[in-house]
Parts: sequence; C-alpha cells; structure tokens
Amino acid sequence: MSDPTTRGRHAAGPAAPDAVAVPLGAHHDGSALYVPARTPALGDVVPVRLRVPAGAGPDPEVWLRVVEDGEPRVYPARADGGDAHERWFTADVPVTNPVTSYRFLLAGPGRPGGQEWLNGEGTIARDVPDTSDFRLSTTPPGPAWARDAVVYQVFPDRFARSSGRHDGPPEGDLPDWALPAAWGDEPIGGGPGTGTQLYGGDLGGIERRLDHLQRLGVDTLYLTPVFPGRSNHRYDARTFDHVDPVLGGDEAFASLARALHGRGMRLVGDLTTNHTGDAHDWFRRAVGDPAAEERSFYYWQDAEPGYVGWLGHASLPKLDHHAPALAARMFGGPSSVVGRYLSEPFGMDGWRVDVANMTGRQGADDLTHEVAERMRAAMAEINPDAVLIAEHFHDAGADLRAAGGWHGTMNYSAFTRPVWTWLTDPASEAAAGLRYVELPVGIPRRPGTAAVAAMREFGAAVPWSVTTHQWNLLGSHDTARFRTIAGSRDLVEVGVGLLMTYPGTPVLFAGDEGGLVGRNGENSRVPMPWDQIDAGGGPTWDTGLFETYRSLIALRRSSRALREGGLRWALVRDDAIAYLRETADERVLVLAARAPWGGALLPGHLLAAGEQPENLHGGAALGVEPGGLRLPGDGPGVQVWRLA
Repeated sequence: MSDPTTRGRHAAGPAAPDAVAVPLGAHHDGSALYVPARTPALGDVVPVRLRVPAGAGPDPEVWLRVVEDGEPRVYPARADGGDAHERWFTADVPVTNPVTSYRFLLAGPGRPGGQEWLNGEGTIARDVPDTSDFRLSTTPPGPAWARDAVVYQVFPDRFARSSGRHDGPPEGDLPDWALPAAWGDEPIGGGPGTGTQLYGGDLGGIERRLDHLQRLGVDTLYLTPVFPGRSNHRYDARTFDHVDPVLGGDEAFASLARALHGRGMRLVGDLTTNHTGDAHDWFRRAVGDPAAEERSFYYWQDAEPGYVGWLGHASLPKLDHHAPALAARMFGGPSSVVGRYLSEPFGMDGWRVDVANMTGRQGADDLTHEVAERMRAAMAEINPDAVLIAEHFHDAGADLRAAGGWHGTMNYSAFTRPVWTWLTDPASEAAAGLRYVELPVGIPRRPGTAAVAAMREFGAAVPWSVTTHQWNLLGSHDTARFRTIAGSRDLVEVGVGLLMTYPGTPVLFAGDEGGLVGRNGENSRVPMPWDQIDAGGGPTWDTGLFETYRSLIALRRSSRALREGGLRWALVRDDAIAYLRETADERVLVLAARAPWGGALLPGHLLAAGEQPENLHGGAALGVEPGGLRLPGDGPGVQVWRLA
C-alpha cells in the first residue's frame, strides 16, 4: 500500500522529522474536483477524475472497473493534464443502475506486484471486495443547507425554563410519573428515577435562550422528542397528535419555530418510527379492541406480555410496518404524523428518526429501506428541502447505499467512535470505567493509524452524497460527554477541530461548548448552568472553551473547502493526523495532534506559487522550506492553514 495512512504504523513514539517530504498517494473522492456536481440519471455517462503523483518513471496505466447490472466491466482511463508533481486521468462511468459502484486499477512499475486498486479506503495492493468502492447515485442528495449547517442538539427538559428561574425544583402541576429535581441536581445515571427525573425545561425556555445559540454560531436546532410520554426523554410517546403540555404544548412549539425561522435558523424534530409507548392512543385501541384498525400496527406474540416490546421493554411496543393503515397515519400527506409538523404552524425543516436501524426489522421482516423511502417521499411532497437523518450506532453502510432512503445518519461509526479511541486516555481519572457505547468494556486507546483506518473503512461504505450529510458528533444525549471522554481541555479542542473540519454536518450536544461532563447517556443530560453562563463562567462552565467552539464554527463558515471540499489524507501517525480539504478555488490543511510527535515534511507543491500559508487556527507557523512544508511537531492541539 502506498497510501500515506500506512506510514508510521509501527512507530513506538514521536517520529524524527522526515528528511524528505511524505508522499501523497493517488486520490479520488466524490467532491466536485473529481465528479461533476449534479445528480446523474439512468443512462448518463459521468466523467470521473483521478490524480496520481508524478514519479521518476513512466506514468501508470489507469483503468476503471464499474459494476453494471451485477457484472464488473473495465474501461481505460485517459490522461487529462498535470504538471511536474501530479498527473490527472479521466474515465467515464456508465450509470446503469440507481447506485453504480466503481474503483480504479493502477498498473505499472513502482506498484506493489505491478498493480493496485484505489477505492474509498485508499490504494490497496491486493484483491478487494466491492464494499468500499466509490458510488454514483441517481437519487438527489440531501439539501445543501444541511451540508453547510452546524446543528445544536437540545434535550428539552434540561435546557432552560420559560419562567427564567433556575434555582429550585420545577413549579406548577407536574405529571404523575415525574420525580421533581432542582436545576442544580446531578442527573441520575442509572437505576430508579433515571427516566422520570424532571427538571422543568420547556420550549419557551429554549426560545428565551436563542441568543446563546446564535452567539455560538449554530444555525440548526435539533430537539429530542416533544410528544407527551411517561418519561423525561419522551421516546415512549402517548400520542403523536400534539406537543406535550408539560413543554408548553402546540403553541409553544409553533412559537419556537417562528422565532427560529425569524432568525434564519432551522428546526429538526425527533420521531420514533420503531415503537410507541404502551400508553399511546393507538396501542390502547389495539389492546382494547381486537377488531380495531390499530391492531395491525403492532407485533403480537403468545408469550407475555402478548406483544413485542423493543429490545424486550414492555413499555415500548414495536410497530409493524406491513400495515398499510400505519403507513397512511405515519407518512400519508400533510395530515400524517410526519407531514403535520413539517407544515404550518410548525414548519419543521426535517426529522431525525430514533432507532432507525431497527425500524421495520423483526425476525424475518426487513422493511427498513421501505420505511425510509416512504418517509423521504412524504417529506418531499410537503417540504422538498427537509432533511431526514437516521440514528444508527454501528455499521450503517447497507442502510445508506441504496437509493432513496435516509439522507444520512448520526455518524457514530465513521467519526465518533474513531475519534474517541484516538483521544481518550483510559488511565485518566475522568475516563476510567467509561463504557464503549454498547460494549461491556472501556473505551480503548488506539493509534492514529487505527482510528483513521476505521474512519476510512466505514466512510467508504456510503456514497459521497451521503458522506456530506452525515451528522458527525463527539457525543450526544445517549453517550458520555466528550469532556469526560477526552479528559483534558486541550484534547477537547483537538476533537472540536476535527468536528468542524471533517466532511459532513457538525452536531454538538447542548452544554458541550462549556465543558459539561457526564459518564453515560443519562448522566450526561446535565441542565445548562445559566447562572454561570450569564456571569461569564463558573466552576462547571468554561467560557474559554465556549470561545474555542465559537472560533472553530466561524472558521468552518468562512471556508467553502471545509464545507464542500473533498478529503485527501496527507499524513497519519500514532499521535498526529493531517488532511486536506479542497475545492477548485481553495486548499485547507488540517493537522491534529494528541501529543508531541516530532513533525514531518509535506510536498511543497501543495502551496500555490506565490502564496504563503495563512494560519486560520492554532497559532503555529507552517514552515516553508526548500524540501517542502514543515508540519510542527508540538501537541496536543489542532492547526489549520489555508494553502491556496
């Protein structure tokens, strides 16, 4: 393998500075530098481009392998310009199927064994499966605004109270299931009271605090469910017909939506298509009348409790998407569940779907993609610019490769988990004993080579049009807080730097910008400390970290390459990684280091003639030497430079 991600794989410590520049390998991705920025139709022929470093010997032969109707076909690529440093090749992809996969074959002297493949994981000198091939899709990608957005996740009960008072337990009538909590109480992390601890945050409180979101620089608010339930998380909905009065009801939700849209911001809601609560009006009718239409909405069984609960939870009966009447209720136009909240007076801008990976899957049934297609089509009829994001904690490739489904997922597999394993320190007091998502073990600490390999492997499993709409995140309401995982503020900054410069949509969980902590999903749902925020900081609110988030969000907004550009890996070591984000008019270099690592040289031609590196973040200079560009070897930290 000649890809730079393989270099330093066995390094035991900081490497000495390279005497010669680290070479960049052959490269292709789905960005506009390499693939026309349009959605192809069946029968189209799409020219795709490849860049290859120029060597001392002859240029390689380049071939394109395309799978057409299940059969691989091979076509020659043609030379298409270049200079003393790199060559370009172009080949034509016949769009035969709704999703057409392809990869490149490079042959000739200097290649291991005389030939190697180039797919989404890089150059590989062996036979490879089609899983990581590049892909063209005839389905339009998600909306452009979603690719460019910065999303802020709010758990409504824990953000703010409309009364403005945050000095005691919630006031007024509370539901019978609620365990009142004072705003400063630590969230229960497990056991009794976990799902019923109620702090009294509401929709009016969020509206009162929108200035905080705008000052931070986010432009999209994602809310976990607002439907009535019998828990603080409300994933056990009692009805989809209205918003929970505890949160302020329909009018408060409509008012929040108007306030957001008036500021040029957007609103994304949260829906459970996999299950309802056992108190849901559909389920109550299904249980009470075997002849009721709603009976067909659920899975039933002979064993107790007589129906299928999600993961065995009797409080969450599972929906059966074979039922045509369920599809009509969920996805059947403006009056359906999906349509009602995309329409006025709410006018939501999209949905995030809870447990999307299990929706429609039960035993021999697998209707997940059909559900995604129905939901996307229903949304497009009402708001063609709405975004559809799926929750998926593990390998989402199979759910995202097919045309016409989810625009993207919460990208735990290709971003969150690799970043955690690179930046955590299990020996630190903060991270000791944290669970690695669903596994009964701690978060492992891995070298940059392993973290990047995971990012590339999971990322290569989906089309580029999906990559640009993946929700990248460092943590959520279902995980430990990133400040707890990373263990130090410096490493948090490294993670945020990656979040704001990597392809996809950055998502942050409310409070991460101030360094809130938490050891698991429940314990991380920490109320916002407004007294400290309003005072300019305090023992649990790090104003300096807020400014770091704010600065990096602004950096992302200032650079088209960071929002739209391709991704070219420049260097991967145990303790440092570097990549390029490139458009036709801009090249940005990102260097992230978790520790001091020794530095390295990159090829000097990456800097445009007559240009000087422009430091965009981090303060360190990028050395310009006769041999190339000198990457500083200090750390931890994140550096960003504009090269052209």
